[in-house]
Amino acid sequence: MSHNIEDYILLNTVETLGFKKLEKLLDVFKGTSRILKAKKSELVTVDGIDNNLAEKIANLDKKQISKELRIMSKNNVRAVSIFDDGYPENLKTIYSPPILLYVKGEIRPEDSDAVAIVGTRQPSHYGMSTCERLAYQLASMGITVISGLARGIDTMAHRGAVKSGRTIAVLGSGLNYIYPSENKRLAEEICEGGALVSEFPMDTPPYRFNFPRRNRVICGLSLGVVVVEASGKSGSLITANFALEENRELFAVPGQADSAKSKGSNNLIKQGAKLVEDVDDIIAEIENHLKYKDIRQREKPKTVSISASALTEDEKRIKNFLSYEPLYIDELAKKCNMNAGKISTLLLNLELKNVIKELPGKNFILNKE
Repeated sequence: MSHNIEDYILLNTVETLGFKKLEKLLDVFKGTSRILKAKKSELVTVDGIDNNLAEKIANLDKKQISKELRIMSKNNVRAVSIFDDGYPENLKTIYSPPILLYVKGEIRPEDSDAVAIVGTRQPSHYGMSTCERLAYQLASMGITVISGLARGIDTMAHRGAVKSGRTIAVLGSGLNYIYPSENKRLAEEICEGGALVSEFPMDTPPYRFNFPRRNRVICGLSLGVVVVEASGKSGSLITANFALEENRELFAVPGQADSAKSKGSNNLIKQGAKLVEDVDDIIAEIENHLKYKDIRQREKPKTVSISASALTEDEKRIKNFLSYEPLYIDELAKKCNMNAGKISTLLLNLELKNVIKELPGKNFILNKE
């Protein structure tokens, strides 16, 4: 049976043609080139192919390919069909995998040892700190971190992972349309030690209805999904539902009982999601499913002491105001004469460097370890 990547790129532009319907077409026509040459009257004889879908396939314009290939070449993007060796193994096992993936960067076989981290676009400092720490530790153990490049928790997951290992960002837009735009630099960093992935043609905008499809890919690439801070109506809960449907492990980080940002994640725990306090809670559930990393035979990631010379001047300044007695973030900001955004970022960096520790209620102390 012939499998031409350019044919798959063209067929992938038909939104209502999923993998299940493509399989039925391939069973009948024995190759993509024959599907594209078929008349509407021939296509509708295939089970599941209605008049509307048959017409879309029969009227595909092959001239679209040359334009798409030019954009891909300009952006150093390649396409991988579900029948290619480079297609992620985990993703093949979901009910309706993408026909095609656009990839910028590199997807490796060992990326099947992966965990997704998702959550709200408006996290608290606690959520950002916890997310970045978990991502950093997972990546340092050789576990690829999967997320969606969105603002908030997704961004922190990628930032934590790029500092110590591999991460893959799944976009709800084409790879020629990085969204949100403020994450363009982060996207470049991800490509250096991981990949950007999308099932959408290169110039596809980030339409709202794209994101549930993106979420199923995030789940499909992973052995488990960790939800960090999600409201009761968060899109992250869609990813959590995919995890349950696709027999992936589901985890949730507990939040404050009275926080709207944690209502969704706390409800997941009530419903049976595994509670995550630290990275060991995740590893305990996935270690028997790992194909490339034997976590049981290696040490868990240790925190590393950071010398004073490794800290920036602003980080040193914050450290000097802290002791082993808790100090509230607003008081610390006032002492350091810094705004909330700047000090939050610096506190995250100091936590990752194991210099300080966050206590409940946004209080901070020096770390004794």
